[in-house]
Amino acid sequence: MPQGRISKRSVDCLICQAGKDREILWDDALAGFGVAAFSSGKKVYVAQYRKDGRSRRVSIGEHGRLTPDEARSMAKTILGQVEQGADPVEERRKARAVRTFREVAEDFIKLHVEPKRKSGTKADYEALLKRFIYPAIGSKRIMDIRRAEIAKLHAKLAEKPYTGNRVLALISSIWNWSAKRDEVEFAANPAKGIERNKERKRERFLGSEELARLGEILRLAETEGLEWTIDESPPKSKHIPKNNRRTKIDQHAAAAIRLLIFTGARLREILHAKWEQVDFERSIIHLPDSKTGAKPIYLSVAALDILRDLPRIEGNPHIIPGENQGAPRSDLKKPWSAVTKAAGIEGTRIHDLRHSFASFGAGASLGLPIIGKLLGHSQAATTHRYAHLDADPMHKAANTIGGAIAAAMSARSPAVAERPKPTVTSIKNELKPG
Repeated sequence: MPQGRISKRSVDCLICQAGKDREILWDDALAGFGVAAFSSGKKVYVAQYRKDGRSRRVSIGEHGRLTPDEARSMAKTILGQVEQGADPVEERRKARAVRTFREVAEDFIKLHVEPKRKSGTKADYEALLKRFIYPAIGSKRIMDIRRAEIAKLHAKLAEKPYTGNRVLALISSIWNWSAKRDEVEFAANPAKGIERNKERKRERFLGSEELARLGEILRLAETEGLEWTIDESPPKSKHIPKNNRRTKIDQHAAAAIRLLIFTGARLREILHAKWEQVDFERSIIHLPDSKTGAKPIYLSVAALDILRDLPRIEGNPHIIPGENQGAPRSDLKKPWSAVTKAAGIEGTRIHDLRHSFASFGAGASLGLPIIGKLLGHSQAATTHRYAHLDADPMHKAANTIGGAIAAAMSARSPAVAERPKPTVTSIKNELKPG
């Protein structure tokens, strides 16, 4: 192999001979430092050393990006590390073996979330990863992620405080799961120490008047239909509004909304419920699984009437059938949007029907434990959010105390009754200086 002083001139003159894949020039002043010229024309500086009886070669950098002097200095550093017991090739191999955040997250979903969490949780996690987390840090090696990057991502979601906090919590969970597998350190969790957003409560309770309008609109939507409206905002919209055109809402969709109102159940609990789970005699829908495990949905007379009037679709076991054979309805977005707009309660979420159900129970002083059981809460603290609505006992107490105080204040004391009424003369006499 050729040897000589590696300089700009010698490197420029180095050519890979025809029929060979490379030609290496070794520096005669620094053992182990060389430059390789390839048949493609590329030239790369290298450092070669022996470790545990094996010869190993590590690339330093490409000629042109590095000068010969810069490459020689880096070679000295590498060869010096070898003298101290390091193995640069093995260290680089380990560094390349470190997985990206995306690779770790995909394993987290497959090995942890799928077998141990609800399908809805998995869907929520995957949506957060795809929409927010992967674009920001998905391609980075997990051990290279820093708190400043996570804080920046969290800050971008300041206008979506709930989403921002969920993103932060998910990153933290993935990191801790990886730490349990000895890929990273628990203490280095980049989501740790970042202050969470203050979340605005999103609870909305429909009052009696709003429920009355909603009921009226549901009846109208099923029978005559709602006025047909067209979104004319898209610039390429070809639709032209037609006079006297109305759209009806499917009977099963309307029934689903009513069942949500009368039971306080979650959306998926109603959409995924099957006829075989309905016990008409005991007025219960037995759900084998829900967000909090097995759960009974207690049916009022009104809810039972809805179910009795609802036709069953042959070949579909679900109470609220979907378009696909044997499948449940996927959502209620379109019918819910139509009826809330017509009822003047736009912006109300379907989940707010659950809050409304609880608010009527609290207002009737049924007690938080009973309300919690009806809603299927596993923790008493979850139901406590409705405590401020349990106002009847407080009103009765306030009226009792207030009535007693008012009676006491309106009564005339004996001392005041016996005292003669003041006259103009008596007042003047009292004001005269002694």
